[in-house]
Amino acid sequence: MYSPPPDPATERRMRAHHARAAQALNVQVEPAGEFWGWAGRTLGAPARTAAGQLAWLRLVSAPEDKASGKLWDGALDAQHAFGDLDGHRPALLAVHDAVDDGTAYRAELSVRVDQPVLSDDPILQRDLQLPDSWWTDLAGTLEKVSAVDTDRVAVRQQYMDRAIPQFVGIPAPAVTCWTTAHSDVHWANLTEPLRLLDWEGWGRAPEGFDAATLYAYTLLQPDTAARVRAVFPILGSPAGLAAEATVCAQLLQTVARRDNLVLEDRLRDWSEELRRR
Repeated sequence: MYSPPPDPATERRMRAHHARAAQALNVQVEPAGEFWGWAGRTLGAPARTAAGQLAWLRLVSAPEDKASGKLWDGALDAQHAFGDLDGHRPALLAVHDAVDDGTAYRAELSVRVDQPVLSDDPILQRDLQLPDSWWTDLAGTLEKVSAVDTDRVAVRQQYMDRAIPQFVGIPAPAVTCWTTAHSDVHWANLTEPLRLLDWEGWGRAPEGFDAATLYAYTLLQPDTAARVRAVFPILGSPAGLAAEATVCAQLLQTVARRDNLVLEDRLRDWSEELRRR
């Protein structure tokens, strides 16, 4: 999704550090195609390495005392854990860190993905006609992710115990299996051919969490939602109940904060279905 540049002072600082990172990593930034993240926290742009490889240079900023932990190290940890997932994840080529006046900056140089994302919005706004091979690749990629061992945590039991009763109206279901999840599988993080983007928040979650997340962001498109369920049979099964209830609670919580309101009715229908299971 497009985000406008931040306030002028932050914009100047981000541009200056982006340029310094490009110099440090010996890449040439291309003049068009920059992308601002939420509130100017990130700035990405197409680049080319000295060897001519097409790349993407993303700069992320945070207060120096918060520049650590799961989100800060997500891309680097993902590179170590997964590599490029048989070409379905943009490989991280290099990292450059800097600190300036109490703000930390991390530049991440990745292989460039030229295909556009399948949706500018995480919520799918139109049915997609994707080939069977795409769905096979997605299921296989998420299966490989789920098998990786990690101590990173994407979903905490304490959150489930609190949020599921509050927003779904049932006790938190028992988790039969914890697996590793990308944790943000939605339509603005997927391309065709398959590339799965944005690895900041990956970690352990209830089995089926990625499938449930994709399903939630597909609720406005019944045909594609049915395809998600067909590809991921854990949805609707006893083993998937904990993941589904968690994702439903997460998004109903955003609705309570006046976000994702277009999903509200479908989420409430889903929560009613979960209460009957």
